[in-house]
Amino acid sequence: MPMLNFRALTPGAIIDINSITVLSGHEYTDSGLVIGALTRQQVLEDDIYLRSRQPLIAETIPFIAHRAIRNRGTVGGSLAHADPAAEWGALAITLETELTLKKHKGADRVIAARDFFRGLLETALSPDEMLTQTRVPPWPEGAGWSVVEFSRRHGDFALAGVMRMIRRDQEGACSDARISLFGVGAAPFRLYRAEGELRGQILNSAIMRQAVSAAVSDISPLEDSHASAEYRRHLATVLIERSVTESLARAHVGSNVN
Repeated sequence: MPMLNFRALTPGAIIDINSITVLSGHEYTDSGLVIGALTRQQVLEDDIYLRSRQPLIAETIPFIAHRAIRNRGTVGGSLAHADPAAEWGALAITLETELTLKKHKGADRVIAARDFFRGLLETALSPDEMLTQTRVPPWPEGAGWSVVEFSRRHGDFALAGVMRMIRRDQEGACSDARISLFGVGAAPFRLYRAEGELRGQILNSAIMRQAVSAAVSDISPLEDSHASAEYRRHLATVLIERSVTESLARAHVGSNVN
């Protein structure tokens, strides 16, 4: 529907899939949170267990447009549309989710989120496939998290946004780090080099500055009518730095031990 609004598509037919009720709903399992593609974002937002089970998702959903849009917008729809400024793509790669793609007259295909997003509004979906389910691994015990973004008005797509998840071991060293950017490039992406700079380190301001420097060097920002490439690079740098304090404050020491 967004592509129709932009006059970017002129399909010969539009198929309403809202009646396929098996694609709606979510449940918590031993292997994580399973979200049907037609699950409305508002349903997750109103789930009283979401904050304790998947805190980064709970923290992020209020950033998505407005409540009226979340009442209709679906998780699968956002992922399949693959707008680079949409929060669900960044959530998927940060949380290392798996997406189930159902093929017409063929076997289902399960693909990691990191392999799903191919470019601007482009995914790994083939013309005879449909995204049916998202599986989010259980939240790592004791992990800290943060989501920060900048948009001109609340509810607008982000000009830049950062998601971070971090864990610390019993000595306080970083045992896992995930940093994702959205609204910056043609697709959401992880800052693997910066993550590598953090792992195994006792985190301090010098280490964090080094990681930010590595992160910025990996960015090739988009330039459009909303922001220049240099402005997006500056925003990403500031937001990465802002996310540090919040995520570290939430990360419990010894969180890699169950």
